[in-house]
Amino acid sequence: MEHTNDTTPAETDHDNAEAASAAHAPRDPGAVEEFWDERYSDMAQLWSGQPNATLLTEVQGLPAGRALDVGCGEGADALWLTEHGWRVTALDVSRVALDRAAAQAAVRGVQVNWLHAGLVEAALPPASFDLVSAQYPALLRTDENVAEHALLAAVALNGVLLFVHHPAPTEEEAAAHGFHADDYVGPAQVAALLDDNWQVEVDETRPRHVATGAGSHHTHDVVLRARRLR
Repeated sequence: MEHTNDTTPAETDHDNAEAASAAHAPRDPGAVEEFWDERYSDMAQLWSGQPNATLLTEVQGLPAGRALDVGCGEGADALWLTEHGWRVTALDVSRVALDRAAAQAAVRGVQVNWLHAGLVEAALPPASFDLVSAQYPALLRTDENVAEHALLAAVALNGVLLFVHHPAPTEEEAAAHGFHADDYVGPAQVAALLDDNWQVEVDETRPRHVATGAGSHHTHDVVLRARRLR
């Protein structure tokens, strides 16, 4: 759902806790919303409040335009983008998370279009965003690749899709956490749908250097950045 070149323990708590929680999320949209609302309600602040490090790295040099933050959580990425000139739509299934994000926006005096919906359910206008950012999202896989197509469809001509996740777990690792490795969309599934209409600018696994924090066992991230040519 949501997120210096240096990764901090606080940020690690943010993205890895989210990915771990996604492992146990239900598939029904209504139940998914309830799941995340309950998770956010368990703590006054679930994430670090800092934007994701990879987002900051990958948007350097991009002209500010229209951005979509997929699974924005408490809004750290969306707020950072807005404060750097982007016109941001940020969506999340959790009303609790969005209320916190909106409260932070009011404190900081910025405006974000907060959208209470999942990516697929949002039915966004096609080709509407110069940047579509999905940082460690919990997107359910389907036979029709619905979530992946929704991501690609949202990107405007010459726009950029940025998709970041941890490497796919082995079947044994997934089973140990009570879920199936094939349940959720990863960078490989998105990359497989990129055709001649896209230019892949980044597709790599990067090391993480985190000494402490809930996600310190994660040592790498997979980063996919692609630009829509036509």
